[in-house]
Amino acid sequence: MPEPHDLPRIDPAALPEPVDVSDNSVALAAVAEVVAAGPYEATWESLRGYTPPRWYEDAKFGVFLHWGVYSVPAFRNEWYSRDMYRAGTPEFEHHVATYGPQSQFGYKDFIPSFTMEHFDPQDWATLFRRAGAQFVVPVAEHHDGFAMYDTDRSRWSAARMGPERDVFGDLLQAVDDAFMVRGASSHRAEHWFFMNGGARFDSDVLDPRFIDFYGPAQREETAPNERHLEDWLLRTVEVIDKYRPQVLWFDWWIEQPAFEPWLRTLAAYYYNRAAEWGREVVINYKWQAFADGSAVYDIERGAMGDIPPVVWQNDTSVSKSAWCWIEGHDYKTARDLVAELVDVVAKNGVLLLNVGPKPDGTIAEPEQRLLEGIGRWLTVNGEAIYGTRPWRVFGEGPTHVQAGSFVDGAAPAHTSEDVRFTTRHDVTGEYVYAVLLADPTDGVARIRSFGSGTNLLGRPIRSVEVLGAGGEVQWTQTPTALEVVVPTGTDPDSGPVVKVWLRPEERQERTDSLHG
Repeated sequence: MPEPHDLPRIDPAALPEPVDVSDNSVALAAVAEVVAAGPYEATWESLRGYTPPRWYEDAKFGVFLHWGVYSVPAFRNEWYSRDMYRAGTPEFEHHVATYGPQSQFGYKDFIPSFTMEHFDPQDWATLFRRAGAQFVVPVAEHHDGFAMYDTDRSRWSAARMGPERDVFGDLLQAVDDAFMVRGASSHRAEHWFFMNGGARFDSDVLDPRFIDFYGPAQREETAPNERHLEDWLLRTVEVIDKYRPQVLWFDWWIEQPAFEPWLRTLAAYYYNRAAEWGREVVINYKWQAFADGSAVYDIERGAMGDIPPVVWQNDTSVSKSAWCWIEGHDYKTARDLVAELVDVVAKNGVLLLNVGPKPDGTIAEPEQRLLEGIGRWLTVNGEAIYGTRPWRVFGEGPTHVQAGSFVDGAAPAHTSEDVRFTTRHDVTGEYVYAVLLADPTDGVARIRSFGSGTNLLGRPIRSVEVLGAGGEVQWTQTPTALEVVVPTGTDPDSGPVVKVWLRPEERQERTDSLHG
């Protein structure tokens, strides 16, 4: 990459011609036709008939990708495109000092440096598979309005500028080829207001030549108008029809009341298209944007306090500081991430873990190492995660895990008394897994919930193993705990995982006196 002050700028004369999207009547009629065909109608009553797919409940772990033009300045976070136009922010001051006034070097001028020249979708898919991911959700379009996919509704896309390649489609094809499930995330809704700071002073946001990129740039206090809502719907429909993602993730601003009828239409369209494809799909939403039971609830950087009755998702990142690539990340550790994964799965959840590629199309070495660390742990202990379901209780132990959104800033200091539980019931029998979040100092795992006095196991133990230790281990069940001798220090990223195989339920032989 060249030095920041040497970055090339957009040449307005060389830009592709703008795309006229002023008349959406034909496209909207096509959407209405799909909705009318069913089986889902655009009503919450109908949409509540949705059931999350088995593949998603079993998958437990996916990879999220925040990649885009914002990775070129790589300063603070992925909201650079907004905050560089907001006077008084560190981004504003950094931008002026580094690149000059926003009237001379605007956000659009980072696009020529967003080249992704080393992007290899097969290498990425191989990394994600080594990490143990079952599905991959790249950002199709972030708040900045630059489409990472080949859109027919805008000239501002990676297919026409920057890398001049459908990087989104190429990655999803590699995901398919690696037998993972393809997804997509949309942050388009927030573009209504995202660049509005640049409309308050002399900046390129006010230049009419670039209104199709920076616009609408309206006040965040105002409801989006029909043209923006139509464009949001049709861009999302375009991603659905061109790429057939089986996970469709939305950011928070769709909860604005103006979106409500459009959300119902979009969900009915997506679910009906999926029925045509013969595929089962997932919509992820935050807060109260969708009616309960009509899609899968998502908590950003968060946790549940207990076990909800239906599957949910936690989206979080390998970094505490940003979702996109920046210099000077505050990274989590692999142990932090394993603990998050285990806690989520024990509470009937799925973890969507984000990495942020660099503008040259590579994934930073620390982020690769974190993904591979999770993959190594899952290689040994994956049977306690994949395809499991919550047990009677999610866990035990003294360490409090805060519930809610945005609570992953400080990882709790877990002890060997902190345990998370999962269970599986298959053709070979019924199993319960106990994941210790730290190594016991004396080499003995004490699992209180498995003590005979609690009666939580419900029936006798057939055998006990420690995953990765090779065969049955020494164990004793007392009224207060199951005590298991475990190898210590064998996994730097977690404590031991204890596998308990339960004896089949004994059925009393039938007797009667009808003929006696």
